[in-house]
Amino acid sequence: MSKYVLKLYVTGHTSASVRAAANLRRICEEELGGQYELIIIDILERPQLAQDEKILATPTLIKELPLPLRRVIGDLSNKEQVLLGLDYYPAV
Repeated sequence: MSKYVLKLYVTGHTSASVRAAANLRRICEEELGGQYELIIIDILERPQLAQDEKILATPTLIKELPLPLRRVIGDLSNKEQVLLGLDYYPAV
């Protein structure tokens, strides 16, 4: 399995931001084990990064690797939707 490189763009420490980060960490640990790198970017602290990535809403998850690049927007509470957005299909 290739390593996943994930960037989660959030706005401050709002309930939606905290929930999205917790949901994503749980999903990654359950499904990807240690095969991921998660970078959380607060757009209030790093607005230029959000502008460069054309982030229009938060929370937004960007899967940079493995290619192709994918985006998932929302609190990441729907595990199946998140895994689909990551192009990850668990073995049955």
